Amino acid sequence: MKRSLLLIPCLVLFITLTSCDSLNQIAQAGATQLSNPTNIEIGNGLKEALQIGTSKSSDQLSAVDGFFANAAVKILFPPEAQKAEKTLRSIGLGKLADNVILSLNRAAEDAAKQAKPIFLNSIKQMTLQDVTNILLGSQDAATQYFKRTTTIQLTASFKPVIQGSLNKVGATKYYGDAANEYNKIPFVSKINPDISAYVTQKAIDGLFLEIAQEELNIRKNISARTSPLLQKVFAYADKNRK
Repeated sequence: MKRSLLLIPCLVLFITLTSCDSLNQIAQAGATQLSNPTNIEIGNGLKEALQIGTSKSSDQLSAVDGFFANAAVKILFPPEAQKAEKTLRSIGLGKLADNVILSLNRAAEDAAKQAKPIFLNSIKQMTLQDVTNILLGSQDAATQYFKRTTTIQLTASFKPVIQGSLNKVGATKYYGDAANEYNKIPFVSKINPDISAYVTQKAIDGLFLEIAQEELNIRKNISARTSPLLQKVFAYADKNRK
C-alpha cells in the first residue's frame, strides 16, 4: 500500500511533463502553420495550385462531351451563321445542323488534350514576381497570366489538331454542306464555309473559362486547398491580397 502511494506523485509528475511536451508540440505546430510562408513555399504552393487547376481543366474538356455537354463552353454556330442555322432547320435540314454542332465540339475536345503540357511549361517559366503578382492579385490573375503567356502557343497547337479533327469527324463536310446549302438561298448574306479558325478560338476561350472557375474555387473555397502547403500559402494570400 505504501509503495502504491509513493508511486502516485511520480505518475502525476510524468503525466504532467508528458502533457506539457504534447502541448508544446501542438503550439509549435500551430505557430508554424500560422507563420508567413517563405518565398520558396509561396512559389511551390502557387505552382502546385496552378498545376492542379490547369490539369483538371484540360482533362475535363478533353473528355468525351467535355465541350458538348457543358453549356458554358459548348460551341454553337458562329454568330454570323446562326441565321443560316435557323433557316436550315426551317427547311428540314435540322439533322445537318445538329451534326455540325456535335462535330465542332468533338474537334474542340480533341484539341484540349494539347493544352496541359503548354500550361505546365508556362508554370515552370514563372518568376518570383509573377508568382507574387498572381497570388496577391485579382481573383483571375492566374487566368490573365495564362492568356498572356500561352494564347499564341495554344492557337498554334490547337489549329492543326482541330483542322484534322474536323476532317476526321466530318465537321468540315457538315459545315461546308450547311454553308453551301444556305448560300444557295436567294438574297441571303453568304457565310464562309471554313470553320476551323472559329472553333480554335472558341476552344481556347472555353479552356480559359474553365481555368478561371478553378482559380476562383481555390481562392474562395478552403476545402479546395488540398495540402498543408496550399492551405498555408492561400491563407497568407487571403490576409495580404491587395
